[in-house]
Amino acid sequence: MAAPSRESLGTINDDGSRAFVHPHDVRGRFNFVRRGVFAVLIGIYAILPWIPVNGAPAVFLDIGNRRFHLFGQTFVSQDFWLVFFLITGLAFLLFYLTALFGRIWCGYACPQTVFLDGVYRRVERWMEGDAFRRQRLDAANWTGEKILRRGGKQVAYVLISLIIAHLFIAYFVSIPGLYRMMGESPVRNLTVFLWVFVTAGILYFNFAWFREQLCIIVCPYGRLQSALIDDDSIVIGYDEKRGEPRGRVSDPNAGDCIDCYRCVNVCPTGIDIRQGLQMECIGCSACIDACDDVMKRIDRPAGLIRYDSMNGLAGRATRLARPRTILYTVLLLIGAGVFLFSLSQVSSFTGSVTRMTGAPYYQQQDGVRNHFHVRVINKSKDPAEFAIRAVSGTEGLTWSTPETPLHIEPNQERVTPLFVSISHADYEGSFPFEIHIENTAAGQTVTRRVTFLGPDPG
Repeated sequence: MAAPSRESLGTINDDGSRAFVHPHDVRGRFNFVRRGVFAVLIGIYAILPWIPVNGAPAVFLDIGNRRFHLFGQTFVSQDFWLVFFLITGLAFLLFYLTALFGRIWCGYACPQTVFLDGVYRRVERWMEGDAFRRQRLDAANWTGEKILRRGGKQVAYVLISLIIAHLFIAYFVSIPGLYRMMGESPVRNLTVFLWVFVTAGILYFNFAWFREQLCIIVCPYGRLQSALIDDDSIVIGYDEKRGEPRGRVSDPNAGDCIDCYRCVNVCPTGIDIRQGLQMECIGCSACIDACDDVMKRIDRPAGLIRYDSMNGLAGRATRLARPRTILYTVLLLIGAGVFLFSLSQVSSFTGSVTRMTGAPYYQQQDGVRNHFHVRVINKSKDPAEFAIRAVSGTEGLTWSTPETPLHIEPNQERVTPLFVSISHADYEGSFPFEIHIENTAAGQTVTRRVTFLGPDPG
Protein backbone atom coordinates (compact mmCIF):
# COMPACT_ATOMS: atom_id res chain seq x y z
CA MET A 1 0.00 0.00 0.00
CA ALA A 2 1.30 3.42 -0.93
CA ALA A 3 1.81 6.17 1.61
CA PRO A 4 -1.47 7.89 2.56
CA SER A 5 -2.33 10.90 0.44
CA ARG A 6 -5.02 13.55 0.55
CA GLU A 7 -5.72 12.78 -3.11
CA SER A 8 -6.75 9.15 -2.46
CA LEU A 9 -8.15 6.97 0.28
CA GLY A 10 -5.63 5.29 2.55
CA THR A 11 -7.65 2.09 2.41
CA ILE A 12 -7.33 1.72 -1.38
CA ASN A 13 -4.30 0.11 -3.04
CA ASP A 14 -2.67 1.52 -6.17
CA ASP A 15 -4.55 -1.03 -8.28
CA GLY A 16 -7.90 0.00 -6.77
CA SER A 17 -8.30 -3.05 -4.52
CA ARG A 18 -9.25 -2.83 -0.85
CA ALA A 19 -6.36 -2.36 1.55
CA PHE A 20 -7.35 -3.83 4.89
CA VAL A 21 -6.26 -1.65 7.79
CA HIS A 22 -4.63 -3.28 10.79
CA PRO A 23 -4.09 -0.40 13.23
CA HIS A 24 -1.25 -0.93 15.65
CA ASP A 25 -1.84 -1.03 19.38
CA VAL A 26 -1.45 2.23 21.24
CA ARG A 27 -1.41 3.21 24.89
CA GLY A 28 -1.89 6.61 26.39
CA ARG A 29 -4.17 8.90 28.32
CA PHE A 30 -6.75 9.34 25.56
CA ASN A 31 -6.84 5.63 24.80
CA PHE A 32 -7.44 5.00 28.51
CA VAL A 33 -10.34 7.44 28.53
CA ARG A 34 -11.83 5.98 25.36
CA ARG A 35 -11.74 2.45 26.73
CA GLY A 36 -13.46 3.65 29.87
CA VAL A 37 -16.16 5.39 27.82
CA PHE A 38 -16.57 2.27 25.66
CA ALA A 39 -17.02 0.10 28.75
CA VAL A 40 -19.62 2.44 30.21
CA LEU A 41 -21.60 2.72 26.96
CA ILE A 42 -21.54 -1.02 26.29
CA GLY A 43 -22.56 -1.64 29.90
CA ILE A 44 -25.49 0.77 29.58
CA TYR A 45 -26.58 -0.88 26.34
CA ALA A 46 -26.42 -4.33 27.93
CA ILE A 47 -28.19 -3.63 31.24
CA LEU A 48 -30.98 -1.19 30.33
CA PRO A 49 -33.43 -3.96 29.25
CA TRP A 50 -32.82 -5.74 32.58
CA ILE A 51 -33.49 -2.83 34.96
CA PRO A 52 -37.15 -2.57 36.02
CA VAL A 53 -38.52 0.92 36.59
CA ASN A 54 -42.17 1.33 37.59
CA GLY A 55 -43.00 -2.19 36.50
CA ALA A 56 -41.35 -2.05 33.06
CA PRO A 57 -37.76 -2.19 31.75
CA ALA A 58 -35.91 1.12 31.88
CA VAL A 59 -36.14 1.30 28.08
CA PHE A 60 -38.87 -0.80 26.48
CA LEU A 61 -40.22 0.17 23.06
CA ASP A 62 -43.29 -2.05 23.01
CA ILE A 63 -44.30 -1.44 19.40
CA GLY A 64 -46.83 -4.28 19.36
CA ASN A 65 -48.91 -2.64 22.09
CA ARG A 66 -47.92 0.92 21.12
CA ARG A 67 -46.39 1.55 24.54
CA PHE A 68 -42.99 3.17 25.01
CA HIS A 69 -41.47 2.95 28.49
CA LEU A 70 -38.56 5.31 29.12
CA PHE A 71 -37.05 5.43 32.60
CA GLY A 72 -40.33 5.10 34.45
CA GLN A 73 -42.42 7.21 32.08
CA THR A 74 -44.89 5.53 29.73
CA PHE A 75 -45.78 7.05 26.38
CA VAL A 76 -48.30 5.86 23.84
CA SER A 77 -48.67 6.37 20.11
CA GLN A 78 -50.57 9.63 20.71
CA ASP A 79 -47.40 11.01 22.33
CA PHE A 80 -45.31 10.26 19.25
CA TRP A 81 -45.10 13.95 18.40
CA LEU A 82 -42.48 14.23 21.15
CA VAL A 83 -40.10 12.17 18.99
CA PHE A 84 -39.73 15.21 16.72
CA PHE A 85 -38.21 17.21 19.58
CA LEU A 86 -36.07 14.26 20.67
CA ILE A 87 -34.55 13.50 17.27
CA THR A 88 -34.06 17.10 16.18
CA GLY A 89 -32.68 17.99 19.61
CA LEU A 90 -30.11 15.17 19.52
CA ALA A 91 -29.11 16.07 15.97
CA PHE A 92 -28.68 19.72 16.88
CA LEU A 93 -26.69 18.77 20.00
CA LEU A 94 -24.37 16.73 17.77
CA PHE A 95 -23.90 19.70 15.44
CA TYR A 96 -23.28 21.96 18.44
CA LEU A 97 -20.60 19.63 19.85
CA THR A 98 -19.01 19.39 16.40
CA ALA A 99 -18.75 23.17 16.15
CA LEU A 100 -16.95 23.18 19.50
CA PHE A 101 -14.93 19.95 19.55
CA GLY A 102 -14.92 18.49 16.06
CA ARG A 103 -15.70 14.80 15.62
CA ILE A 104 -15.51 13.90 19.29
CA TRP A 105 -18.76 11.91 18.87
CA CYS A 106 -17.17 9.66 16.23
CA GLY A 107 -14.08 8.94 18.28
CA TYR A 108 -15.68 8.33 21.65
CA ALA A 109 -19.40 7.54 21.46
CA CYS A 110 -20.49 6.44 17.96
CA PRO A 111 -21.76 2.81 18.13
CA GLN A 112 -19.59 1.98 15.10
CA THR A 113 -16.46 3.02 16.99
CA VAL A 114 -17.59 1.67 20.36
CA PHE A 115 -18.25 -1.86 19.12
CA LEU A 116 -15.47 -2.00 16.51
CA ASP A 117 -12.64 -0.73 18.74
CA GLY A 118 -14.14 -1.77 22.06
CA VAL A 119 -15.17 -5.33 21.15
CA TYR A 120 -14.36 -6.74 17.71
CA ARG A 121 -10.80 -5.45 17.33
CA ARG A 122 -9.96 -6.50 20.87
CA VAL A 123 -11.10 -10.03 20.03
CA GLU A 124 -9.03 -9.85 16.84
CA ARG A 125 -5.90 -8.81 18.73
CA TRP A 126 -6.46 -11.55 21.28
CA MET A 127 -6.85 -14.30 18.66
CA GLU A 128 -4.43 -13.15 15.93
CA GLY A 129 -1.88 -11.01 17.73
CA ASP A 130 -0.63 -7.50 17.15
CA ALA A 131 -0.72 -5.62 13.84
CA PHE A 132 2.54 -7.12 12.55
CA ARG A 133 1.30 -10.66 13.17
CA ARG A 134 -2.06 -9.89 11.55
CA GLN A 135 -0.32 -8.49 8.48
CA ARG A 136 1.92 -11.57 8.24
CA LEU A 137 -1.15 -13.75 8.64
CA ASP A 138 -2.80 -11.93 5.73
CA ALA A 139 0.18 -12.67 3.49
CA ALA A 140 0.70 -16.27 4.67
CA ASN A 141 -0.59 -19.34 2.88
CA TRP A 142 -3.57 -21.18 4.31
CA THR A 143 -2.15 -23.49 6.95
CA GLY A 144 -3.76 -25.23 9.87
CA GLU A 145 -2.78 -22.38 12.21
CA LYS A 146 -4.21 -19.73 9.87
CA ILE A 147 -7.45 -21.65 9.46
CA LEU A 148 -7.72 -22.10 13.23
CA ARG A 149 -7.03 -18.46 14.04
CA ARG A 150 -9.14 -16.93 11.26
CA GLY A 151 -11.94 -19.47 11.69
CA GLY A 152 -12.00 -19.01 15.46
CA LYS A 153 -12.15 -15.25 15.03
CA GLN A 154 -15.08 -15.49 12.63
CA VAL A 155 -16.96 -17.82 14.98
CA ALA A 156 -16.37 -15.34 17.81
CA TYR A 157 -17.63 -12.51 15.57
CA VAL A 158 -20.81 -14.43 14.76
CA LEU A 159 -21.50 -15.14 18.45
CA ILE A 160 -20.84 -11.52 19.45
CA SER A 161 -23.10 -10.28 16.62
CA LEU A 162 -25.88 -12.61 17.78
CA ILE A 163 -25.54 -11.39 21.38
CA ILE A 164 -25.68 -7.73 20.32
CA ALA A 165 -28.66 -8.46 18.04
CA HIS A 166 -30.57 -10.29 20.80
CA LEU A 167 -29.96 -7.39 23.18
CA PHE A 168 -31.18 -4.99 20.52
CA ILE A 169 -34.40 -6.96 20.01
CA ALA A 170 -34.88 -7.09 23.80
CA TYR A 171 -35.50 -3.34 23.70
CA PHE A 172 -38.64 -4.11 21.68
CA VAL A 173 -39.90 -7.38 23.22
CA SER A 174 -38.35 -7.21 26.76
CA ILE A 175 -35.99 -9.76 28.31
CA PRO A 176 -38.81 -12.06 29.59
CA GLY A 177 -40.45 -11.92 26.17
CA LEU A 178 -37.14 -12.72 24.48
CA TYR A 179 -36.56 -15.73 26.78
CA ARG A 180 -40.04 -17.01 26.04
CA MET A 181 -39.55 -16.66 22.28
CA MET A 182 -36.16 -18.40 22.43
CA GLY A 183 -37.85 -21.44 24.00
CA GLU A 184 -40.54 -21.63 21.33
CA SER A 185 -40.49 -22.69 17.71
CA PRO A 186 -39.11 -20.00 15.36
CA VAL A 187 -42.30 -20.34 13.31
CA ARG A 188 -44.37 -18.91 16.19
CA ASN A 189 -42.25 -15.76 16.25
CA LEU A 190 -41.02 -15.69 12.69
CA THR A 191 -40.83 -11.89 12.40
CA VAL A 192 -38.73 -11.51 15.54
CA PHE A 193 -36.61 -14.51 14.55
CA LEU A 194 -35.86 -12.96 11.16
CA TRP A 195 -35.12 -9.56 12.69
CA VAL A 196 -32.56 -11.10 15.06
CA PHE A 197 -30.67 -12.94 12.35
CA VAL A 198 -30.88 -10.13 9.79
CA THR A 199 -29.55 -7.69 12.41
CA ALA A 200 -26.80 -10.15 13.41
CA GLY A 201 -25.89 -10.61 9.74
CA ILE A 202 -25.60 -6.86 9.18
CA LEU A 203 -23.47 -6.49 12.31
CA TYR A 204 -21.22 -9.36 11.27
CA PHE A 205 -20.75 -8.00 7.74
CA ASN A 206 -20.00 -4.52 9.06
CA PHE A 207 -17.60 -5.35 11.88
CA ALA A 208 -15.90 -8.36 10.30
CA TRP A 209 -15.31 -6.93 6.84
CA PHE A 210 -16.73 -3.47 6.02
CA ARG A 211 -15.39 -1.70 9.14
CA GLU A 212 -13.89 1.75 8.49
CA GLN A 213 -15.55 1.87 5.07
CA LEU A 214 -18.83 2.66 6.82
CA CYS A 215 -17.29 5.86 8.19
CA ILE A 216 -15.56 6.76 4.93
CA ILE A 217 -18.19 5.81 2.34
CA VAL A 218 -21.61 5.47 3.98
CA CYS A 219 -21.81 7.87 6.92
CA PRO A 220 -22.65 11.43 5.80
CA TYR A 221 -21.39 12.99 9.02
CA GLY A 222 -17.78 13.17 7.85
CA ARG A 223 -18.85 15.14 4.80
CA LEU A 224 -20.89 17.51 6.95
CA GLN A 225 -17.98 18.38 9.22
CA SER A 226 -16.56 20.92 6.76
CA ALA A 227 -19.77 22.92 7.15
CA LEU A 228 -19.96 22.44 10.91
CA ILE A 229 -16.44 23.34 12.02
CA ASP A 230 -14.35 26.45 11.55
CA ASP A 231 -10.83 27.55 12.40
CA ASP A 232 -11.73 27.81 16.09
CA SER A 233 -13.19 24.30 16.46
CA ILE A 234 -11.08 21.96 18.58
CA VAL A 235 -9.85 19.16 16.31
CA ILE A 236 -6.91 16.79 16.15
CA GLY A 237 -4.07 18.43 14.26
CA TYR A 238 -0.37 18.32 13.56
CA ASP A 239 1.82 21.25 14.60
CA GLU A 240 3.56 21.81 11.28
CA LYS A 241 5.54 24.81 12.52
CA ARG A 242 7.14 22.69 15.20
CA GLY A 243 7.43 19.42 13.30
CA GLU A 244 8.85 20.51 9.95
CA PRO A 245 11.21 19.88 8.35
CA ARG A 246 11.22 16.23 9.28
CA GLY A 247 14.51 14.54 10.00
CA ARG A 248 16.57 12.40 12.29
CA VAL A 249 16.75 12.97 16.02
CA SER A 250 20.43 13.86 15.67
CA ASP A 251 19.81 16.48 12.96
CA PRO A 252 19.91 19.95 14.62
CA ASN A 253 18.21 21.55 11.62
CA ALA A 254 15.24 19.17 11.63
CA GLY A 255 11.93 19.70 13.35
CA ASP A 256 10.50 17.49 16.07
CA CYS A 257 8.84 15.04 13.65
CA ILE A 258 11.22 12.15 12.95
CA ASP A 259 8.94 10.70 10.24
CA CYS A 260 8.51 7.42 12.13
CA TYR A 261 5.01 6.86 10.69
CA ARG A 262 3.77 5.79 14.11
CA CYS A 263 0.78 8.17 13.79
CA VAL A 264 -0.12 6.55 10.46
CA ASN A 265 0.29 3.00 11.72
CA VAL A 266 -2.17 3.46 14.60
CA CYS A 267 -4.83 5.26 12.54
CA PRO A 268 -7.98 3.10 12.14
CA THR A 269 -8.82 4.74 8.79
CA GLY A 270 -5.27 4.72 7.38
CA ILE A 271 -4.69 8.47 7.01
CA ASP A 272 -1.67 10.64 7.73
CA ILE A 273 -2.82 13.38 10.10
CA ARG A 274 0.29 15.38 9.21
CA GLN A 275 -1.37 16.20 5.89
CA GLY A 276 -4.06 18.19 7.68
CA LEU A 277 -7.64 17.59 8.78
CA GLN A 278 -9.31 15.06 6.50
CA MET A 279 -12.78 13.67 5.99
CA GLU A 280 -11.61 10.18 7.01
CA CYS A 281 -10.42 11.33 10.46
CA ILE A 282 -12.84 10.09 13.13
CA GLY A 283 -11.18 11.96 15.99
CA CYS A 284 -10.11 8.82 17.87
CA SER A 285 -6.92 10.46 19.24
CA ALA A 286 -4.81 7.32 18.66
CA CYS A 287 -2.27 9.42 16.74
CA ILE A 288 -1.94 11.78 19.72
CA ASP A 289 -1.08 8.97 22.13
CA ALA A 290 1.30 7.38 19.60
CA CYS A 291 3.14 10.64 18.90
CA ASP A 292 3.33 11.59 22.58
CA ASP A 293 4.90 8.20 23.30
CA VAL A 294 7.53 8.77 20.59
CA MET A 295 8.24 12.29 21.85
CA LYS A 296 8.74 10.91 25.34
CA ARG A 297 11.21 8.32 24.04
CA ILE A 298 13.32 10.91 22.22
CA ASP A 299 13.10 13.38 25.10
CA ARG A 300 11.02 16.02 23.31
CA PRO A 301 7.88 17.75 24.57
CA ALA A 302 4.51 16.11 23.91
CA GLY A 303 1.83 17.76 21.83
CA LEU A 304 3.30 17.63 18.34
CA ILE A 305 -0.07 16.11 17.42
CA ARG A 306 -2.74 17.38 19.79
CA TYR A 307 -6.25 18.64 20.31
CA ASP A 308 -6.23 22.24 19.14
CA SER A 309 -7.94 24.56 16.70
CA MET A 310 -6.54 25.48 13.33
CA ASN A 311 -5.91 28.94 14.73
CA GLY A 312 -4.15 27.43 17.72
CA LEU A 313 -1.92 25.26 15.53
CA ALA A 314 -1.06 28.39 13.54
CA GLY A 315 -0.08 30.24 16.71
CA ARG A 316 -3.21 32.36 16.96
CA ALA A 317 -5.77 32.57 19.76
CA THR A 318 -8.69 30.14 19.88
CA ARG A 319 -12.18 31.50 20.52
CA LEU A 320 -14.66 29.01 21.92
CA ALA A 321 -17.24 31.78 22.36
CA ARG A 322 -17.89 33.17 18.90
CA PRO A 323 -21.02 34.15 16.94
CA ARG A 324 -21.66 30.60 15.71
CA THR A 325 -21.37 28.92 19.11
CA ILE A 326 -23.30 31.70 20.87
CA LEU A 327 -26.16 31.31 18.38
CA TYR A 328 -26.03 27.51 18.74
CA THR A 329 -26.13 27.83 22.54
CA VAL A 330 -29.17 30.09 22.44
CA LEU A 331 -30.99 27.82 20.00
CA LEU A 332 -30.09 24.74 22.03
CA LEU A 333 -31.43 26.30 25.23
CA ILE A 334 -34.63 27.37 23.48
CA GLY A 335 -35.10 23.87 22.05
CA ALA A 336 -34.43 22.25 25.43
CA GLY A 337 -36.93 24.58 27.06
CA VAL A 338 -39.61 23.79 24.48
CA PHE A 339 -38.98 20.05 24.87
CA LEU A 340 -39.16 20.18 28.67
CA PHE A 341 -42.36 22.23 28.51
CA SER A 342 -43.87 19.78 26.02
CA LEU A 343 -42.84 16.89 28.25
CA SER A 344 -44.53 18.52 31.23
CA GLN A 345 -47.79 18.66 29.27
CA VAL A 346 -47.91 14.88 28.85
CA SER A 347 -50.52 13.53 31.25
CA SER A 348 -50.60 10.19 33.07
CA PHE A 349 -53.29 9.00 30.69
CA THR A 350 -54.48 9.57 27.18
CA GLY A 351 -57.94 9.48 25.68
CA SER A 352 -59.39 9.44 22.19
CA VAL A 353 -62.92 9.60 20.81
CA THR A 354 -64.17 7.98 17.62
CA ARG A 355 -67.65 7.76 16.19
CA MET A 356 -69.18 4.28 16.23
CA THR A 357 -69.61 2.55 12.91
CA GLY A 358 -73.08 2.60 11.46
CA ALA A 359 -75.51 5.47 11.07
CA PRO A 360 -74.06 8.89 11.99
CA TYR A 361 -77.11 9.63 14.18
CA TYR A 362 -80.33 8.09 15.35
CA GLN A 363 -83.75 9.73 15.69
CA GLN A 364 -85.86 8.70 18.63
CA GLN A 365 -89.21 9.80 19.97
CA ASP A 366 -87.62 12.08 22.54
CA GLY A 367 -84.77 13.44 20.38
CA VAL A 368 -81.56 12.75 18.41
CA ARG A 369 -78.72 10.51 19.61
CA ASN A 370 -75.04 10.09 18.58
CA HIS A 371 -72.88 7.09 19.51
CA PHE A 372 -69.15 7.31 20.27
CA HIS A 373 -66.32 5.07 21.41
CA VAL A 374 -64.09 6.54 24.13
CA ARG A 375 -60.67 4.90 24.41
CA VAL A 376 -58.69 5.62 27.59
CA ILE A 377 -55.14 4.41 28.33
CA ASN A 378 -53.86 4.53 31.90
CA LYS A 379 -50.11 5.19 31.58
CA SER A 380 -49.44 5.41 35.33
CA LYS A 381 -48.22 2.62 37.60
CA ASP A 382 -51.36 2.78 39.77
CA PRO A 383 -55.02 1.92 39.08
CA ALA A 384 -57.10 4.94 38.20
CA GLU A 385 -60.73 5.96 37.74
CA PHE A 386 -61.94 8.22 34.97
CA ALA A 387 -65.08 10.29 34.60
CA ILE A 388 -66.44 10.97 31.11
CA ARG A 389 -68.84 13.78 30.34
CA ALA A 390 -70.09 15.84 27.40
CA VAL A 391 -69.85 19.62 27.65
CA SER A 392 -71.62 22.09 25.37
CA GLY A 393 -73.26 25.48 25.46
CA THR A 394 -76.32 23.92 23.81
CA GLU A 395 -79.24 23.39 26.17
CA GLY A 396 -80.70 19.93 26.66
CA LEU A 397 -77.55 17.90 25.88
CA THR A 398 -77.37 14.67 27.90
CA TRP A 399 -74.95 11.75 27.91
CA SER A 400 -74.57 8.30 29.42
CA THR A 401 -71.95 5.52 29.63
CA PRO A 402 -72.34 1.93 30.86
CA GLU A 403 -69.68 2.37 33.56
CA THR A 404 -69.17 5.52 35.62
CA PRO A 405 -66.47 6.04 36.78
CA LEU A 406 -64.35 3.96 34.39
CA HIS A 407 -61.83 1.83 36.33
CA ILE A 408 -58.54 1.00 34.52
CA GLU A 409 -55.55 -0.97 35.80
CA PRO A 410 -51.95 0.31 35.35
CA ASN A 411 -50.67 0.30 31.75
CA GLN A 412 -54.02 -0.95 30.51
CA GLU A 413 -56.66 0.53 28.25
CA ARG A 414 -60.45 0.43 28.11
CA VAL A 415 -62.90 1.30 25.39
CA THR A 416 -66.37 2.31 26.52
CA PRO A 417 -69.41 3.54 24.55
CA LEU A 418 -70.72 7.05 25.08
CA PHE A 419 -74.27 7.99 24.11
CA VAL A 420 -74.98 11.70 23.62
CA SER A 421 -78.57 12.88 23.10
CA ILE A 422 -80.53 16.09 22.68
CA SER A 423 -84.27 16.64 22.63
CA HIS A 424 -86.13 17.67 19.48
CA ALA A 425 -87.13 20.91 21.18
CA ASP A 426 -83.48 21.90 21.81
CA TYR A 427 -82.01 20.58 18.56
CA GLU A 428 -81.29 23.32 16.01
CA GLY A 429 -78.88 21.45 13.71
CA SER A 430 -75.39 19.96 13.96
CA PHE A 431 -73.12 21.64 16.48
CA PRO A 432 -69.66 21.12 18.05
CA PHE A 433 -69.22 20.04 21.65
CA GLU A 434 -66.48 18.69 23.91
CA ILE A 435 -65.96 15.35 25.60
CA HIS A 436 -63.99 15.63 28.82
CA ILE A 437 -62.08 12.61 30.18
CA GLU A 438 -60.96 13.29 33.74
CA ASN A 439 -58.63 11.36 36.04
CA THR A 440 -60.56 12.06 39.21
CA ALA A 441 -57.67 11.32 41.60
CA ALA A 442 -54.96 13.26 39.75
CA GLY A 443 -57.25 16.08 38.68
CA GLN A 444 -56.06 15.85 35.06
CA THR A 445 -58.45 16.28 32.15
CA VAL A 446 -58.12 15.49 28.46
CA THR A 447 -60.52 17.30 26.14
CA ARG A 448 -61.59 16.09 22.72
CA ARG A 449 -63.71 18.27 20.41
CA VAL A 450 -66.29 16.46 18.27
CA THR A 451 -69.42 17.30 16.28
CA PHE A 452 -72.96 16.29 17.11
CA LEU A 453 -74.68 15.20 13.90
CA GLY A 454 -78.37 15.17 13.17
CA PRO A 455 -81.00 15.77 10.50
CA ASP A 456 -81.70 19.09 8.83
CA PRO A 457 -83.83 20.98 11.40
CA GLY A 458 -86.06 22.23 8.58
